[in-house]
Amino acid sequence: VELVRDRRRPQHPPRGAVIGGFEEKQLAAARDFGLKLGQGQRIHAVKVPPGRRFFARRLPVRAVLITCRMSYPLRLRSRLVSLADVPVMAILNCTPDSFYAASRVAAGHDAALLARAESLLAAGADWLDLGGYSTRPGAPDVPEAEEMARVAPAVRAVRRAFPEARLSVDTFRAAVARAALDDGADLINDVSGATADPAMLATVAAFPGVPLVLMHTRGTPQTMHTLTDYSAAGGLLVALLDFFAERVAAARAAGIADVILDPGLGFAKTIEQNYWLLSRLPDLRAVLGLPLLVGLSRKGMTYRPPGLGPAPQDALPATTALHALAVWHGADILRVHDPAEARQAVVATRLALRAAQAEHPR
Repeated sequence: VELVRDRRRPQHPPRGAVIGGFEEKQLAAARDFGLKLGQGQRIHAVKVPPGRRFFARRLPVRAVLITCRMSYPLRLRSRLVSLADVPVMAILNCTPDSFYAASRVAAGHDAALLARAESLLAAGADWLDLGGYSTRPGAPDVPEAEEMARVAPAVRAVRRAFPEARLSVDTFRAAVARAALDDGADLINDVSGATADPAMLATVAAFPGVPLVLMHTRGTPQTMHTLTDYSAAGGLLVALLDFFAERVAAARAAGIADVILDPGLGFAKTIEQNYWLLSRLPDLRAVLGLPLLVGLSRKGMTYRPPGLGPAPQDALPATTALHALAVWHGADILRVHDPAEARQAVVATRLALRAAQAEHPR
């Protein structure tokens, strides 16, 4: 049996197969067979090169998942939202210190906030992601009361002005999340993977139809740059699989129906690890079976390497190129500063994907 055979049916061409659920006996046999292995406490995965015949040894397998592009409908309050067209989530920061100055709006200035929101929506944003706590590396801590004072009035103002807009709130604090959801937010985007506040899962679960974004990170914005060694965890990919397996199980147990995963580019990861992880998005989708949000816009990976940059304001070309690559590898949502350019990257990449799957141009 060929694991990868029909390349015409999937929307995204298969890059191999991921086999999950092995016990040690099967893992040892797979190693003898010469396949690449990743092993963690809760996840065992084998990456099979396309065309390789794995069943020649008649090994018992619990699950075989082919890496392909799938479309996930998302329940959003009372609406069902398709992710097939790769929605663009635009960043709207009510902070004085977010790393990209053009994304900032001073808290309490509703006119500027609403003008920025209107501009982002007009430029093609499908979502607005509003935050009041900068999580850039080295950012100072913000007291909960201050974050609440920034976020809650902004959510109310945006919801009143744009009642049909899809509104996400970027917070890792349950109290801020609850206030935002009470005021009409549709989604909570938690950069801690719901680990920073033990009340977060129950808070989101209390609002039926509200999805939760779980992002992978380590430490805090003040310490994460020192926590980039994943060798003890079995490697970066295995560490993410273990983390997400545990966090998704916790979210499901709390009663949250819709979960989105964010690999956390730029959070406790080196630039090299960011680029490597971007190429492994198909593996994350195949093993975990959940939609992926990718946030790389104007981050260090887009301007710090030689030949790029030298600062976030110079990073739009590299950001746009990497957005296209993320979509090619299976990103379901892009979190961006520049929605017009991101939307064009999505459209062009989807056209290229369809052309790559066609047998002959007509």
